[in-house]
Amino acid sequence: MTIQRASWQQNEFGEDIASWSEVITLWAMRADVRDGERLAAGEVGSRLQARFTVRAFSTTRTLTPADRLRHEGAVWDILGVKETAGGRNRFIEITAVRDADA
Repeated sequence: MTIQRASWQQNEFGEDIASWSEVITLWAMRADVRDGERLAAGEVGSRLQARFTVRAFSTTRTLTPADRLRHEGAVWDILGVKETAGGRNRFIEITAVRDADA
């Protein structure tokens, strides 16, 4: 799994454009939470949600929903980051979602 962080720049029209760069690549344990379909604006799509558990250290403690991760070729949007109940200051749990259609 690779954690990515955005740096923002403006294009010639004044729009903010994200440029994603790798922060760290690390091992993670993945547990799928749910998958579901949604109906929006007449389009049907599906999303997959999972929890990734990684070791806690200085870099993983700075993760926020503004970051994203890449896992098995897919981009996952981070919904939340928290310490796990099993062992304080040892592991971080990242809840993330991705489009299952992509």
